[in-house]
Amino acid sequence: MLPSRSNGPVRRLALHLTRTWPVSETWPSKPPLIYRPLAERELLQMRWGFPPPPKVGNHPVTNVRNVSSPFWRAWLKPQYRCLVPLTSFSEYADKISENSDAKPRKTPIWFALNKDRPLAAFAGIWRPWKGVRGTKADPVEGEHLLYSFLTTEPNSVVKPIHPKAMPVILTTPEEFETWLTAPIEEALKLQRPLPDDALQIVAEGHKSDQPQAA
Repeated sequence: MLPSRSNGPVRRLALHLTRTWPVSETWPSKPPLIYRPLAERELLQMRWGFPPPPKVGNHPVTNVRNVSSPFWRAWLKPQYRCLVPLTSFSEYADKISENSDAKPRKTPIWFALNKDRPLAAFAGIWRPWKGVRGTKADPVEGEHLLYSFLTTEPNSVVKPIHPKAMPVILTTPEEFETWLTAPIEEALKLQRPLPDDALQIVAEGHKSDQPQAA
């Protein structure tokens, strides 16, 4: 569940999320709900991807690894940290096994804390921004709230599928609260792989993770 300074409103929000959060995919053009801790903590939609650092191109940056960069340090202050709720996430594999030649070359592999897909959160950051977002077919110009999330080296569950990185995943109320409120040195201690026994593959080959009801 999500934490709270008072242990009240946010825990009620967590219960609501646990019961109603839709298991669905998130793309840069498909805003999800993000939990932002301002004067009153709130749940709202944001668009995925920060504007890139200068001279790095114009493609939105959807994840952050180099937190020592001056470009990112300004957005790592507590007021710009957020939680990105999730029940599962995917990485693409070229092949499932030696006998999987019949499957698409790029196959989505879905990860979750366990088969029940309990609620967790990516360690995110957010910022306001003015410009054009959306798709080429449906661009949206104006004021936007943007988010990205931290990544780290992959654990042994993710590494065979995606050897470069995995998201920073928070799983306990204490970790949620630390990420949202702690000084930056303490908060960044959470930028580490999830333990191997805390993550598993729950689905393969589907564009969306929609587990069948028992």
